[in-house]
Order: sequence, then C-alpha cells, then structure tokens
Amino acid sequence: MNRFVAAERALRSAAPHQLLDAVREVLCGRYAAQEVELFMADYGLTVLQPVSALPHTLAPLSVHTGPAGRAFGAQEPVTEECAGGAARIHLPVTVRGDRLGVLSVTLPSADAAAECAAELVEVAEVLGHEVVVAERDTDLYLQARRKDRLTLAAEMQWQLLPARSCAGPQYALGAQLQPAYAVFGDNFDWSATADHLMLYVTNGMGEGIEASLLTSLGINALRNARRAGIPIADQAALADQAIHAHYRGDAYLSVLLLDLELSTGRLQVVDAGSPQMLRLRDRTVTAVDFDAQLPLGMFEESDYVAQEFTIEPGDRLVFVSDGVHAVAGPGGERYGERALARAISSTSLVPPAEVPGAVLRELTGHRGEIEADDDALVVCVDWYGRQPEP
Repeated sequence: MNRFVAAERALRSAAPHQLLDAVREVLCGRYAAQEVELFMADYGLTVLQPVSALPHTLAPLSVHTGPAGRAFGAQEPVTEECAGGAARIHLPVTVRGDRLGVLSVTLPSADAAAECAAELVEVAEVLGHEVVVAERDTDLYLQARRKDRLTLAAEMQWQLLPARSCAGPQYALGAQLQPAYAVFGDNFDWSATADHLMLYVTNGMGEGIEASLLTSLGINALRNARRAGIPIADQAALADQAIHAHYRGDAYLSVLLLDLELSTGRLQVVDAGSPQMLRLRDRTVTAVDFDAQLPLGMFEESDYVAQEFTIEPGDRLVFVSDGVHAVAGPGGERYGERALARAISSTSLVPPAEVPGAVLRELTGHRGEIEADDDALVVCVDWYGRQPEP
C-alpha cells in the first residue's frame, strides 16, 4: 500500500474527533514528519486557531501574515525553514472552495518537503472533506473556529449559513459577516446545481434572538420552496406568507433573491428589501438597481415578480447589506456608494473568497472607533462563463 492511500484510509476510518491523531500518526510513520498541526480559520477570518488540544495549547496564527497565513490566503502550499535544517510546509485545507484552515507538517529537510508536497496537498484535501463530515458528530472543529464565545443569536445565525465560500467551473463565491461573534439579523444562503446558482442575501429587522428567529424562519421557508423546484418569485411569495402568518406584519425580512443560469449569465432577480448589488466590469463599478418590492412578511399575500438581468464572463457581482452602505463615520458621513466602489475596485485582482474581508476592513477604517450597531454583510460572486468541455 502506498503512503497516500494509507493516509486516506486512516482518515476515512478514524473517529470524528480523532482525525488529527489519525493524520498525524500516518504522516509521522509514512512521511517521516516530525510535527503535524491543524489550524482552523475563526469565524471572523482573523486568526487560524489550533485544533491540537482543547483548551488550546498552541498560539493562534494570523490569517493575514506569516507562512500559514500566506498559504491560507493564496490557497497554495508555503514552505518555511526551521531550526536544524528541517522544513515546515503549510497546506490549505479547503473543500470545494470553502477555506477551512491550514495543515502544517514539519519534515526533516526542505528536500523532503519538496519531494512529498504534491501528496501532502492531496492529504490536506481529504482531511478537509473528513472534517466537514465529522462536524455532524463532534463539536471539536466548530469549537476550534471560535476565538471568543459566540452570543446565542450568533450561534443560531452561523448554524444557518451554508459556508463562507464555494467554487465551481463557472463561478466562485465568497461571503463574510461582521461582527462575527454577535451578529444581528443579516444572513446569506446559496445552492448550486449543474445549471444554476441560487443566492439569497437577507437583512432581518431587529437584533439578538428575535432577529435570529425571524431570519431562520425566512431562510428555511425559502429553502423549502427552492427544494420543491419553485421559481424565485414564488419562493419569495411562499416565504412572505410564512413570515406574515407568524408575525402578522410586526416583523419582516428584507431579501435579494437571485437565480443565475451558469451557462448564459442570465439572472432572475427579486429585490424585496435593502441589500444592494454592484457590478465590477473592466475595473468599473456600477450600482445595479432593480424594481423595489415589499420585504417578506410586511403584508399578507404579496405578489413578487422576477426581473431579468444579464452578466458577461469576467463580471464580478458584490452584494452588501445596509450595515455596509449606510454605516456612518465619526463625522456622520455615510460610507456610501463612492467609497464602496473604491473598495471593490481595489480588490479587483483578489479572489472572491478574499473580497468580503477586504471590503469589511475598509469599512472598519471608515467607521473608526464607533462601535457597530448593525451587521455588515458582503457577498462576492465571479462568473467565468461557459467553460470548454474537457
């Protein structure tokens, strides 16, 4: 049995909470690794948290600096020299575009690291898939993702989210919420098939538990309709009925619903609230306005109509909640469309998974020391167009 197959079998047969032990044993035994550590990206995408032991015994690593941070950001292996001639290779742990963290493996020499780098990349990929499956049965990896305690409302919101990024041959997508550990009512959801990418960007009213309950009802109503194969206009109508039946108009959910046909770039859009869409094309940012329709749950049995919009290969779409475009700085000036356009243009060469964090850092600089009083949500989608048949 070759060593990669041994690593793969060890991971697939390991207990959910023992994945790191399993990969460490096989890498030390078959690859002569001296140390093996797994780091998970925290909810705020600021640090890489160690999984080795709980409570944590290793110091967190920065997502933005250092060899591990570069491996996470570039999604490429990064090797650093260690004492005594050893070499440590940092490998991105990613599943279908969702960046989970970094696997760091210390080997006897740089030559040894170079010789097995390709295999270790595959080992890290298998580990990522096993972590996603294992999270159904253990809290170990979810605990490792948090550097602070989540509020109950944030716990509910994060469990509702699909992932922070995903990718396919025709698209790539990334999203981020801020503040990560005490969110209000903003949320996002997506689902992809061979032909379509559906995306919801939501902005629920209120805060705390009530906002989370409202968002949970709305997202699950939309999912229920989507999984029944219903078009987005009817999805909006059914979710509207579900929310109104429960809250009787006292609470409502703002949402932007999109259905992207992956082969053509044709979009069906229902604009039922405050989230906004901007398009980056040829380094020019344009705000795209749709016909405003009623937020979900505001009135009984509202009708919704989908608008059509077409994008071109290479277009980037950025969606923001009002916690981004309406936030005020120390002098009372709103962040606004112009500043947002500059932030989007400055990240034109950054992959979609990195864009939301970069825009939110710009927003934090604009807000200054003022504490955020609303969620800030950014979602970025790149569409590449129809890909040639292999």
